Parts: sequence; structure tokens; C-alpha cells
Amino acid sequence: MMSEFVLPRFIFCLIQYLREGYNEPAADVPSEKDLNKVLQLLEPQISFLEDLTKMGGAMRSVLTQVLTNQQNYKDLTSGLGENTYAKKSHEKYLIALKSSGLTYPEDKLIYGMQEPSAGTSTLAVQGFAGATGTLGQVDSSDEEDQDGSQGLGKRKRVKLSSGTKDQSIMDVLKHKSFLEELLFWTIKYEFPQKMVTFLLNMLPDQEYKVAFTKTFVQHYAFIMKTLKKSHESDTMSNRIVHISVQLFSNEELARQVTEECQLLDIMVTVLLYMMESCLIKSELQDEENSLHVVVNCGEALLKNNTYWPLVSDFINILSHQSVAKRFLEDHGLLVTWMNFVSFFQGMNLNKRELNEHVEFESQTYYAAFAAELEACAQPMWGLLSHCKVRETQEYTRNVVRYCLEALQDWFDAINFVDEPAPNQVSFHLPLHRYYAMFLSKAVKCQELDLDSVLPDQEMLMKLMIHPLQIQASLAEIHSNMWVRNGLQIKGQAMTYVQSHFCNSMIDPDIYLLQVCASRLDPDYVISSVFERFKVVDLLTMASQHQNIVLDAEHERSMLEGALTFLVILLSLRLHLGMSDDEILRAEMVAQLCMNDRTHSSLLDLIPENPNPKSGIIPGSYSFESVLSTVADFKAPVFEPGGSMQQGMYTPKGEVWDQEFDPVMVILRTVYRRDVQSAMDRYTAFLKQSGKFSGNPWPPYKKRTPLHPSYKGLMRLLHCKTLHIVLFTLLYKILMDHQNLSEHVLCMVLYLIELGLENSEEESDEEAPVGGPERCHDSWFPGSNLVSNMRHFINYVRVRVPETAPEVKRDSPASTSSDSLGSLQNSGTAQVFSLVAERRRKFQEIINRSSSEANQVVRPKTSSKWCAPGSAPQLTTAILEIKESILSLLIKLHHKLSGKQNSYYPPWLDDIEILIQPEIPKYSHGDGITAVERILLKAALQSRMNQRLIEEICRKVTPPVPPKKITAAEKKTLDKEERRQKARERQQKLLAEFASRQKSFMETAMDVDSPETDIPMEITTAEPQVSEAVYDCVICGQSGPSSEDRPTGLVVLLQASSVLGQCRDSIEPKKLPITEEEQIYPWDTCAAVHDVRLSLLQRYFKDSSCLLAVSVGWEGGVYVQTCGHTLHIDCHKSYMESLRNDQVLQGFSVDKGEFTCPLCRQFANSVLPCYPGSSVENNLWQRPSNRSMQDLIKEVEELQGRPGVFTSETNLSKEMESVMKDIKNTTQKKYRDYSKTPSSPDNDFLFMYSVARTNLELELIHRGGNLCSGGASTAGKRSCLNQLFHVLALHMRLYSIDSEYNPWRKLTQLIEDMNSQLRNEEQLEVPVLYHDVTSLLLIQILTMPHPLHKDHFTCIVKVLFTLLYTQALAALSVKCSEEDRSAWKHVGALKKNPCDAEKSYEVLLSFVISELSKGKLYHEEGTQECAMVSPIAWSPESMERYLQDFCLPFLRITSLLQHHLFGEDLPSCQEEEEFSVLASCLGLLPAFYQTEHPFISASCLNWPVPAFDIISQWCFEINSFTERHAEQGKALLIQESRWKLPHLLQLPENYNTIFQYYHRKTCSVCTKVPKDPAVCLVCGTFVCLKGLCCKQQSYCECVLHSQNCGAGTGIFLLINASVIIIIRGHRFCLWGSVYLDAHGEEDRDLRRGKPLYICKERYKVLEQQWISHTFDHINKRWGPHYNGL
Repeated sequence: MMSEFVLPRFIFCLIQYLREGYNEPAADVPSEKDLNKVLQLLEPQISFLEDLTKMGGAMRSVLTQVLTNQQNYKDLTSGLGENTYAKKSHEKYLIALKSSGLTYPEDKLIYGMQEPSAGTSTLAVQGFAGATGTLGQVDSSDEEDQDGSQGLGKRKRVKLSSGTKDQSIMDVLKHKSFLEELLFWTIKYEFPQKMVTFLLNMLPDQEYKVAFTKTFVQHYAFIMKTLKKSHESDTMSNRIVHISVQLFSNEELARQVTEECQLLDIMVTVLLYMMESCLIKSELQDEENSLHVVVNCGEALLKNNTYWPLVSDFINILSHQSVAKRFLEDHGLLVTWMNFVSFFQGMNLNKRELNEHVEFESQTYYAAFAAELEACAQPMWGLLSHCKVRETQEYTRNVVRYCLEALQDWFDAINFVDEPAPNQVSFHLPLHRYYAMFLSKAVKCQELDLDSVLPDQEMLMKLMIHPLQIQASLAEIHSNMWVRNGLQIKGQAMTYVQSHFCNSMIDPDIYLLQVCASRLDPDYVISSVFERFKVVDLLTMASQHQNIVLDAEHERSMLEGALTFLVILLSLRLHLGMSDDEILRAEMVAQLCMNDRTHSSLLDLIPENPNPKSGIIPGSYSFESVLSTVADFKAPVFEPGGSMQQGMYTPKGEVWDQEFDPVMVILRTVYRRDVQSAMDRYTAFLKQSGKFSGNPWPPYKKRTPLHPSYKGLMRLLHCKTLHIVLFTLLYKILMDHQNLSEHVLCMVLYLIELGLENSEEESDEEAPVGGPERCHDSWFPGSNLVSNMRHFINYVRVRVPETAPEVKRDSPASTSSDSLGSLQNSGTAQVFSLVAERRRKFQEIINRSSSEANQVVRPKTSSKWCAPGSAPQLTTAILEIKESILSLLIKLHHKLSGKQNSYYPPWLDDIEILIQPEIPKYSHGDGITAVERILLKAALQSRMNQRLIEEICRKVTPPVPPKKITAAEKKTLDKEERRQKARERQQKLLAEFASRQKSFMETAMDVDSPETDIPMEITTAEPQVSEAVYDCVICGQSGPSSEDRPTGLVVLLQASSVLGQCRDSIEPKKLPITEEEQIYPWDTCAAVHDVRLSLLQRYFKDSSCLLAVSVGWEGGVYVQTCGHTLHIDCHKSYMESLRNDQVLQGFSVDKGEFTCPLCRQFANSVLPCYPGSSVENNLWQRPSNRSMQDLIKEVEELQGRPGVFTSETNLSKEMESVMKDIKNTTQKKYRDYSKTPSSPDNDFLFMYSVARTNLELELIHRGGNLCSGGASTAGKRSCLNQLFHVLALHMRLYSIDSEYNPWRKLTQLIEDMNSQLRNEEQLEVPVLYHDVTSLLLIQILTMPHPLHKDHFTCIVKVLFTLLYTQALAALSVKCSEEDRSAWKHVGALKKNPCDAEKSYEVLLSFVISELSKGKLYHEEGTQECAMVSPIAWSPESMERYLQDFCLPFLRITSLLQHHLFGEDLPSCQEEEEFSVLASCLGLLPAFYQTEHPFISASCLNWPVPAFDIISQWCFEINSFTERHAEQGKALLIQESRWKLPHLLQLPENYNTIFQYYHRKTCSVCTKVPKDPAVCLVCGTFVCLKGLCCKQQSYCECVLHSQNCGAGTGIFLLINASVIIIIRGHRFCLWGSVYLDAHGEEDRDLRRGKPLYICKERYKVLEQQWISHTFDHINKRWGPHYNGL
């Protein structure tokens, strides 16, 4: 019921809405707003249909019935009934059809012509002959256009004459069912997504699938028209392909539609029509009369690739064998297709600008290359993939036949005779390439006889011209002859050879040229090449010549181009006999030789078949196996310079040794510099492996044997024209004529060697010179190179300018009649002989009449090739040559080696060489070895050559040039000599400079080699030096730092929170990758210290609290230097110059940033050096024998003296300003801890904390302990000494009231403790709660500098007693009640002996008994278990605990001592670190016995009786615990065993991070961020650049970097897999720590490969974070403007 009644009406209703909503706007383009409104209204209806399709198969088949039922449709939509609404609706439908340029069969319209679009005539493609699919004859006659657009002149028409059926593919649509009209409206509305989804959801129903496919095909032309008009062609294209790919990928369906609906006819016709809308007249060759039309690459259709959906459908159906067969069998279709291809033949023509630079560089070439690749090459590859076997020969014959016809038509249309028009080139010859590729396939796979598919000679000559023109133009472009055409012409030359295009462009072109060359007359081919390359005039024996077509400066590179092209033509075997695997290997070797490559770039660079369906897939098995045989994998390393290396493949040694092929490299290089790069790498390999130490030439490589069909190619090497050219060039090189280079010589020798390798066996008796027709080329007797090499040429007549030196020479005296006769023979000037030769051969080929062929073309015929009236006049001169190619080679050997008679035939010593020659396939060496190789090969091939070589060598050869040195030549020689001398001087200077640079690098730049330690440039060698001397790196003067001209160290100040990230576990935390895993920062060093300070501030006096701890765990200021010094006034002027420098720097000068003038390290301040010695003077270090008591008094006195700034000197000003810099380095919140803002206590605390931060960080850089000893890793780069001076100077301005000086509490007993406590309304912090290291720094920094070593040791001894007592107290709190009573008892027994004060048992027992007086040990039951440690304490474990408690203090103190007094740190084992440091600090008595186990208590030196002072300290605690027992206990245990800081541990596989984070919502804005990032220090998830989380113009990442790292942030960008570093106001991309299996990054996850953690890289990142070297190592910084 529903199916028969409801659904048809529902669908009809939908269609009526669509008809109703569609208003035909004036501009013929519906405005999108209207369409979208209608679609929005219909959303529920379409969604309803969509839901129906999801109900299953039964429902779908019901829907299919309704949609395809023709009767229903007819009844409902005909509009014949009474219902006026239905009528109106039907009318609207008809209007819509008409406006689309479609007709409805009932209307008796005259169709056939599309409505003419303005300006261009549309082509009438009338109906195809019925279902048989055969087309009428294609009528290619040229007729005038009838529609009055005179501007276009003649236009070639494609007229498909009408067959039996009279309706046109393009213009008729008849809808017979709902489905058809629904699709019509879907197209009209430009494929709304909902409708597409509905139509596709129905596809599982087989019946529907067929019906829908047929309907789609029926509407194909209409789709094309809508697409062309569409504004949103991209979206529409995607949606069309979305549908078509599902219909046409099914071979069975595609075959059915091809048979029943003429799918192929429709597609080809529609494509043809589409392109016809944008044709223009071709200007190639004959601008006036050309009848050829080409597509206009500037049109939107091509620029926006609007054609791609249709082309991609076509490629798709051609991938089915059955469909492709029909295409290849259907002659009519092939004709139409060739017509289509010819629209692209010669498109985007370039004309060389000769006068001024083009105003506007057109970028149409992108469109042109894309169009040829997609619309011509890809279908071609698709068709080729079906022509793989013998049975398919017929197809190839068809394609070749119609291709040749199309080419013939093209030559006729552009009026081509035999000369291409000068100065124009098009890179697009798709017809030539179709022809070439089918020929190649025919020979390679189908065993076709090549000659059976080749045209006549005349056609071959024509075919050769245009591809040759492209090769010559490439050379011209690289010689900068096209510079006035702008950069785009270089772009075209590069695209033509680029990896994605080369096998559809340059490869077929060169193959076609090889085919032509193998069948045409070799003399003709050679002379054509030199004429195309415009270097004919250069090939003369005369030392001067005129070149009418080429400027002198381009001659050399064009000659190189011509010879290189010949070498490529003769030695490339890509289509001439190489197998696919050999080709792949050659391509891979060529790419790897240019540069080491990553796996992905290799995949990209190896040309693959552009048709994805052709079955050759890169990355396939053969790719990997070939790669593993030719290359070694270099794992990704991190280079010291900071550049990240990817995993690279580098050629194996044997590849360089046997397979490096310069010819292939030249063919495949996009940039010319890559050729040089390959040669440099080859040279390096030879030097390294000791095979050749000189400067090698490109190696000569034996080629794969030629396929028999192409044997004729080698005739080029055995033709007189080439021999004359080679002879001339050798002679010119020998005589040092201008414009010849080593490259020319290299190519000449290469060609000679090729000729010798490929010569037929010659008989030793020469054939007599025959008949008069030979007289034009009497240079050489025959055409075999082997015999011509020994032929002597005596005289040559040349045409030279009158000014040439040759004219003035008298003709030789011995002009006997016979020698003149030989002159008459070679009388044609050689310049002309080439051109004339070519003309003669051409006539011969064209006319095929023997009578004309025998006539000698006399020189006068070629006189027209001279530019008329070119001055100076040419005259004829006769040169005496008397050389043969062999003699020239031997002289060349002398010239290259620079010695006379340097060549000695090797076979004279060892006759074996000639009998069993071992000529390797592959030879390394330079020009000299090449000449020797050639002479040996020549001797091997003929006894006469061998004899001649011996004879020439016997004559002692006089030096060849110069005969007379004219003044001009002398001048050039002098010039050379002077140049040589200058060169030597320069070399010397450079060497000196290099050695200086090296020594500088060694002293200054060991950023990454901490092992080598070179002391600072400060001279500390002799003890009597009183003052340190500093070198200023700006003005270069050295001297001491003084009050009025202070010197400073270049420093970088940065806030750091690295210390705050230490935790007490050795294992780093893992990055959370599930909801359950979270990281809480409670256990970090920073958090623990924060809690402690706030606890103290709750109960004690604020000023006292601020002396009891250190801050700077977060946001502490770290100071580092590169070790270079400069005068502070020099620095100021340097900054001024940077300010005025307009160049964009990576740093901000206004913030005081600069780079060290010497080593370019980043810095932002200068730390003044205090006058005086660099290390405190030695006289302070002599130990005195004053008693401890005296020293304690002295220390107190010295601290009591108020510090004053000596008057306002420059030095003091600088000290103040650097202090200001230090304060401004970190944020205010990290400087203010006092309850009363801006209290001086704040500054005091901050200053000694800076010292603490720097000492602690240095300790971390050393690995957390001092076992390695030695000088500081940053030995010469430590600035702690200078920093202490600055801090001490400022701290002494705040004198501590002697009442509160902690020194008193440590060294004096107070009589009445109780009265002391009562006076205070708020308590001071008990001494036992003080942080001992902080106390140490306070004591040291409040002493006047320089400090006595005695005083330092005294302070350390006193503080150690306090520290030890703290350790005992902490230990007593940690253990259980029973342990305590046991220890108390044990200790009490031992109290009497004299060394009781140095026994930890006694002291511990005393501490416990003292503290038991208070409430410290009173537990509130429940807490009991928490505090009790489960371990039983043994004496060893207690000793260990006490040592661990004290070690951090000893380490920092030793470092401090090392910096203040310059003493080296001893190295030691970990277990003895405590004792070594203690003795180094002077805590251990010198006579200490080491036999019995070491006891930490023996380091104690009590200033006052131990028990008295301990009870005094414990009393303070007891009085506090009276009220706050819990807190009292917490404050006592200050565990200071922090492990080294680490970044979070990352998972092995990147996918785990990606899957969790890329969908994770941000906790701030609860959205999924567009660019999610995660902090690698603390694991916080942030939105990169997210405006959602912006606070006061700071984006979230920047904000987080300030909160988490005090300005340094390390973030992993989830969607890009890279890490960015934020440092203050700058940021940089650091690289990725996740690499794929081939060791490559995948930035932005574009390649989608699985990525794995690279532990080495992550280690490097962590190292840079800990050592604060991001600024120095990473180079590419930019400002982030708070927008990250």
C-alpha cells in the first residue's frame, strides 16, 4: 500500500518543491542563497528518504520500484490533468530544461547547435550512429566560420556527421522516471550533500545500481555544463567523483553501460565539448596562417582544473580491460580522442623576449603541465597498461596509425616545412609522446617490427624537429638566454624534467629522437643538432669567427649543451633495452648520488607511472629490495650544531665504484647544482677509498646492450660530420681557442670512446675513395671512426674575419700542385659544410631523385645563411694542420700532464695488454687517464692505429702552441701568471685564516664537548700576577678591568624552573595517555619548598623566615656566559649599532639582547669583572694557625662592618645596572615572598637565592654529584666568581642587626633562654629549622671580599655542626618509640669518654633526651604508623642516613670553594664522596686515620661545648612544639635527596598519544582544540593559538610557559608531531622526537606513517632543557607576539 501509493506521491511532492524553488536568474547562474533556502526547507523530507534507505534491503527494493517505475512518473508529472498546480510545475520543469541548453523531445525544436556562446563558435557534434557505436567519417576540412567572429579567422572544425539516430549526446534529455528527474535536480542544485547521500545509500540494490548508473551516464553532458558554470566547482567536483567512482570502478557495470549506453562515446564527446569552449588560435610556427587551435591555459577551466572529475572518470573506466579494448578497437573513438589530444599540442607557447623584460610573468604553465599530465598522459598510461602482450599488437597499430594522422594534420595546420620558427618553444607535444610511448611498448612487450609502424623519412624528419627544439631550448634557458621572460620559463624547464613529469615528457621526447636518429641519415641528424643549438659557426678551425645567431657569452654553454645532449642521446637506454628493475636501479642510484635522501623523498623522486591503476606501485617489493642493495641506511643523528638529522640513505661504496652514471644524473637534475654535488661526492669517495687522489672526471660507463631494433642509433658515432666536429674541437682545445671548457673536452672524449666501443670490425685495407660525389667531404676517407682516427688532415681552408691572425700569416712555402689539389677538395669552408651538408641531405630525402642528390652543393648556396652586411668582412685563409685525431690526442696528453713526451704506449713494455686487454666496465680518473684509455682502445681495434701511435711517440714532439707570441697573447700570458700568483697568495691567506679560526673554535666553542677543558683567556699561570688581564672582543685591546673602565663578561640571564622540577624518584613520570593517569605536582621540589616557606610564615616572624630558606626553585635566575669579555663602553656602542641596524634580527635589541660579537652566542647582559685577580689571591689561601675561636670572632666583626658603595664609579654603576637586569629577568611573583611588600628582606632573600640557584644548577649539570671532580664542566665559561662579587656588594648594603645574626646563635651560648623567648611577640625561626646551605650563602655574601680561606673554612665548620644536629633530630623523629629509648640508653653509657662530642651515638642519645622534654614525640595515636619507618635501623644504615642528609650541603660548599678559591675538585667513587669532600673542605683533621670505617661524626668541630649548644637549639624547638607538635615534626624532617630533573617519559608509539589527545577537550574552554599541545615538563594539555583560552592578550601556551617554566615552555604539538620551544618572547620549532621506521620526521603527519620515539633525540632535548642551551643551539627563532 505504502509503496504503491504514498511513496510516489511523496517523491513527486519533493520534485515539485525542487521545481518550484528553482528560479532561473538573469545571469544564468542561480544565486546560492536561493538554492540553499530551498534545500533547508526540504531537509526533513530528504532526511526521511535517507532513513528509509537505512531500513534494509526490502525497503530499498521498494524504493527502487518507485523511483524507476515509468508509468507512475508519467501519470503524476505529465501536467496534462485538470490540476493547474501540476501544469504550472511542469512548465517550470520545461523552462529549466530549456535554460540549461537542453531540449525536451516533444518540443519540435531544431537542435544540434548548442546556443552559441559569445565570441567563440561552438562546434556541432551531431548524433552518433546508433547503438553500433560506429562514428561517421570525421571531416577535417577547413571551412570558414559562419558566425561572424572574423577575429578568429579560420578554425578547424570537428564535424561528426549524423548517423541513423538524430539526437545529440550533448543536447537531449528525456526523463522517464522519478530517478531521472531527481538526478536532474540534484545536478541543477549542484549536488547537495544530503541528496548525494540518499542516492548513494540506495546503491546496494543491484537493480537500482544499474538504473542509476544509466541515468548518470544519460546526464553526463548536463553535469559537465553545470560544472563549468558552477561557482563552487571544487566542492561540486568532489561530490561528482564521490558518485562516479562508485559506479565506474565496477568492471562488470562499466562494461554493461559501455555496451548499452555508449559510455565511451559520451565521455570522449563531453570532454571534447568541454575543451572546445576555451580554444584559441595557435601561434606556433606560422602566426598568420596557422589553422591549429589549442586550449587557452589562462581560462578558469584549465586554471582551476575544472575538468578533472571527467578526466578521472575516463581514466577510471579505461583501467578495465574490457572497456579499454573497446576503446582501442573503435577507430572513430580513437580519431576523436586524438582530436582531443591535439588541442593540447603546442599549448602555452613561449616566445623569447629579446629586448626588454616581460612586464607580467604569466603563471599559466602550472595549468598547462597539469592538463597534459592529467588529460593526456594519464589516459595514455592507462591504455598502455593493456598493451602488454603479443596478442594486443593490433591496438598499438591502431593508436600509432591515428596518432600519425593527427600529427600529419598538425604539421599541415601549422604550415610546417623543415625549419622551426626561431625563438619560440612549447613544452607540450602530447601527440609526439603518445606516438613514442606506443612505439616503445610495441618493441618492448609486443615484439612488433619497429619499421612496420614507422612513417617515411620525411615524416621522421618532421617528427624530430620539435622535441629537438625543446632540448635546445633547455640549454638556452640554462644559459640565461631567456632571462627576459622571467622566472617562470626556468620553472617550465624544471617541471619538464621533474620526477612527476619526466616519464611522460622528457623521456618519450628523447626516445622519439633516438628512434628518428636510428633511422635518418646520421650526417643530417648531427648537423641538425648543432644547428638547433646555434653553435655551427663556432665549429671552425679559425681562432676567430662570427656567430650571427648567438652572443659570444652564450656560446660556451650552448656548445656544452649540444655535446651533452648528444651524449645523452647515444648513451641513454631507458626505452632501448633496459628492464624495469634496471631502470628502477638506475633512477635510484642517480638520485642517491646527488644527495643522501630520506626514504620518503626517494619515493617521491623516483619517476613512477602516473596512472595509479597501472600496477607499478612505488614502495613495492622491488623498490625496497633495490634500495637495500644500492644504499646504506644512516640512522638519524643529532649534529653538534643543533641541526636535526633524519634517517638517510647513502650510496654504498660499490655503487660509487661501479654504478655512478653522470649521464643519468644530468638527465634527472632539476637544479644544475645537483650535478656538481654528485661530482663532489664522487670525488670525495675516490679520495677516501684511495682509488684516485686528483680531480676526477665523470666516469665512463659501459651501457646495457641496445635492443636490435635500435642498432642504427650507433651510426651517429660513425659519420663524417661528427668526426669533423670532434677533430675541430680537439684542435681548438689544443690551440687554446676561446669559449672551450674542460666540460667540452670531457664530452668530446666521451663521444670518441663511445664510438670506439661501438664500432664494426674494420678491414685493414681501406676502400678506395669513390666517385665525384665524395668530394664534398674529403676530410675523411670513410665513415668508420677507428680508421678515421689515423687519417691525417693537412690543410683546411677557413673563412675568417679580416682581422684574424691567420690572414696575416703567409701561406706555406711548399704549395706544390698536389697539396693544392687536396685543398681544393676540402675547399668548402667548414662552417658551411655543416649547414650545406644538412640542406643537401634534406633535399636528398625529400626528392628521392638520384640526379639531384649527386650534385655538390656549392658554398655559395649557403651564403644566404649569413646575416647580410655583417662586418667585418670574411676572407678565406688556408691553415696548415697536418694532424690526425690520434696525434691530437697524444698532444693533448702532453698538454694535460704539462710534460713533453708524457705518453708512452703501454704495450711496448707488455705486449700482453693488446692480447688480453683488461678494460674495466667502469673507469675512474681524469682527462689524462681518459686519453690513455682511448688510445689503448684505438690500438686494440686496429694494428695500423697501433703502429701510428708508436710512430707519433717516436718523434720527439716539439711544443705545439704558440708559434709566435704576439703582444696581445703575451699580455694574456702575463695576466695568467699574475692571476696564478694572486691565487697562491689568496690560498696562503685563507690557510692562515683557517688555522686561526680553528684555534679560536677550540678555545671558545666547546659548547658540546665538555671533555676538553681550556681555561679562560685569563692568565692564571704565574702566581705573582696581581691582576687579571681581559681581552675585549670588540676593540681587541687587552688589559685589567678598572674602576673607571670596567670590563664585563658576556652573559645570558634567564629565569629557570628546572630545579623546581626535581622529584624524589629516579624514574621520570609518564605522560598521561588515559583519563586515569594524572600528574600531580605535589612532590616536586618547588612545591615542597613552597609548602615549607608558607608553614614557617604562619608561625614565625616574617623577616626571620626569609633568612631560613632559599627561593628560586621556580623562576630562579640562571647566569651563563660564553667566556668572552668586552669593555662595557665598547658594548654600549655595539648595542647602539645593533639598534640602528635595519636587518631583521632574531632577537630584540630593545630588551638588551645581542649576540656575542665573537662567537655569536645569544646574550642579554654584561657582568662587570671586579678589579683584582680573577681567583682570590694566593696570599689569602695560606693556612694560618689561628685558633677557631679567633676566627669566629673575626668573622663576626667582618660581618658587622656595614658595606658601602665606594663613590659613584663606572664600575659601581654597572654593578647596579646588572643587578637590576638580574631582578627583571624573572617575574615579580618569584621575587616577592615577604608578607610586607617591598621589604628589604625580599631583596636579601632573592640575592642569595640567585647564588644558590646557580650552584644547584651547576651541580645538576655535573650529574647531581661531584664524583667526576675536575674543573667545572663550564670551566672557562663559569661566571660564578663575578656573580658573587656583584651579589656580595649589594648584600652588604643591608646590614643584619647583630642581635638577629644567626652567626651568634651558632657560636655563642645564651645565658637566659626563657627571658629571650618572652620578649618576642612573634618567634624567630629556631636554628634547627634553618636551611644550612642558605645560611652558608648569607654568611659568605655578607663578608667583605676578597674572602680569607680561613674564614671560609671556619664558617663551614660551624655550619656543619648545625647540619649534623639537624640530621640527628630528623633521624630521631623518623624512628619508632622503642628505637628511641634504646638509643637514648646506649648513648648515655658512652657519654664520658673524651671524644664523646664526635660520636653520633652519644649525640643522638642527647638530642633524643633533650627533645623528649617537649611534645615533639607525642603522637596522636593514629599518626603513629605513618611516621614509623618499617626498616630496622642498623648502625650502618644510620651512618648512611646521616651522610646522605649532609651530602647536598657538602657538594654545594665544595663547588663554592672551587669557584671562590680556584681549587680543583678531586674525583672519587660514589661511596667515598662524603669523606673526600669533607677532607677537601678542611672538616677532617689532617691526621685522620682511614683504616677503620669512616664515621661522619669525626668531621665535627664544635665551636662551643656540644651538649650546651645542642640543648640550647632543642629548647627553641620544644617551646614551639608546646603549641604545634604536628608542624614541629614536619619542619624538622627536611629531606634533601632530590633526584635529577627529567622531562616526562613518552610512550614508544606516537599513535597512543595522538589517539588520546587529539580528541581530548580542553579543561579551560571545554572544547576540542584545533591545535592541541601538551607540555612535556608537567603534562598540562593546552590549546595552541586558541583564542578561547586567551587571558589578557596572552594565549594559553605562552601563559603556561610562564607559569610552568618561568618563560621556558616545551610543547608537543599533537597534530604535527613536532616540538616547539617557547623562550621568553621568542619561539622556535625544535623538530620531532618521533620518527618513522626509516628514521624520518613526519611533520604535520602528512605521510601518515607509524612513528616511534627516538630516544637519542629526546635525550638531547632534555639535555638542552637542563643545561639551558636552547638559545645557543637552535638557530631559527622568531617572535611569537603572545599568540601561541
